[in-house]
Amino acid sequence: MTEEIIIIGAGPAGLSAAIYAAREDFHPVIISGFLTGGQLLLTSKVENYPAFPEGIEGPDLMQLMKRQAERFGARFVYEEATEVDLDSKPFRVVTSSGNFESRVLIIATGASPQWLGIDSEKKFIGKGVSACATCDAPFFKEKKVMVVGGGDTAMEDSLFLTKFADRVTIIHRRDRFRASRILQNKVLKNEKIDIIWNSEIDEILGKNTVNAVTIRDVNTGQKKELPSGGVFIAIGHRPNTAFLHGKLPLDEKGYVKTIDEVKTHIDGLYIAGDVADGVYRQAVTAAASGVKAALEARTYLQKIRIG
Repeated sequence: MTEEIIIIGAGPAGLSAAIYAAREDFHPVIISGFLTGGQLLLTSKVENYPAFPEGIEGPDLMQLMKRQAERFGARFVYEEATEVDLDSKPFRVVTSSGNFESRVLIIATGASPQWLGIDSEKKFIGKGVSACATCDAPFFKEKKVMVVGGGDTAMEDSLFLTKFADRVTIIHRRDRFRASRILQNKVLKNEKIDIIWNSEIDEILGKNTVNAVTIRDVNTGQKKELPSGGVFIAIGHRPNTAFLHGKLPLDEKGYVKTIDEVKTHIDGLYIAGDVADGVYRQAVTAAASGVKAALEARTYLQKIRIG
């Protein structure tokens, strides 16, 4: 059976596309992976998404969006898309259970933050450990926080955090930053920012939330414990595009290159959310691009029906 629309991904972009497509009676199939919600599953509370003046838990917001899509007839497949065939029509999507075909394909697989990879980090994600300063900084008012990284993202996050945190300490494993000179200068001149060079976080400490970190000097191996109310990991994001290599144009960081934000050079193929956005990376901007992709899909399907 050939579906009208298949959406790969079930974060804010994929779910918003699903809501709009389902409401138009296109009965979209969402290949969501094993969990629905994307990066918001790692966010304890969202306070900047419109219509929730008291804030909302990230997983709760995603469940509401999922229920809304299902109400209009969207169908979810809880499997990973392992391969796509974009060279023929209908498009073909391969999962562990078999093949799916559709006239329109919306790719909304998002991006994943790069983590440090230590066990204690996983324990405190959403409980003092974050990969999104612009999302979570207001929760750290008047606290001492750590930022890990040495690139532009680490500089920007550190500067942003100074608006809320009492003190910001950058931990960098080298003896110099790789960020742009203008951002480095802003950081080095900011009186609320300290820098610990040639060091890595060895362990994140706390009971229910983060209250300290152990850092290790990469040259001497010497360790010391420092108090901290939060840790922001700013070592980059990785777009979930491994299955698209050789199939679509990607930039040097792996993000999908688009035309007019959501279009591609292939008719009927659209891109939504953080899989193509390495700049804003917000739930609301991802949701907006999902809506745009669904509206473009509607126009395309109407044209081929008339034709």
